[in-house]
Amino acid sequence: MSANTIKLHVDHTYNAPPSVVYDAWLNPQIARRFLFAAKDGHVIRAEIAPHVGGRFLIIDRRPTGDACHCGIFLELRRPRHMAFSFSAEEHDHNPDRVEIDIEPLGDGSRLTLSHEMCAEWGAFEEKTRQGWTRVMDGLERVLEQTDRLAS
Repeated sequence: MSANTIKLHVDHTYNAPPSVVYDAWLNPQIARRFLFAAKDGHVIRAEIAPHVGGRFLIIDRRPTGDACHCGIFLELRRPRHMAFSFSAEEHDHNPDRVEIDIEPLGDGSRLTLSHEMCAEWGAFEEKTRQGWTRVMDGLERVLEQTDRLAS
């Protein structure tokens, strides 16, 4: 990390094993329910090519307009680690880097997300942290719903 970047961290504990948490990020039918989905929005497009070099695109239709989130998978080591470039614009030439690490924790797991962003976006650091926290909380709700349906 250089002096021109900010690295923020968000973590969350889940009552699901690492493989279930990991796979949720790569399954478009599950990811569309939590990944960048705003409360007042509706995900209209969720494309995920889950391989190194594969792209993802999530578009959430919101009252303020469509929010586009995209990136390229840089590292995929199931079920413990993934890294991807990340941008809120489809043709951004300076994307951020996001890394996700998932560790077993009893019958569940702990996910730690690190987001490295350009220092010029420092004013958005807390908003970005809050956004990832909403994603993590949304994933927890989706996993709980899926678990209830399976029982």
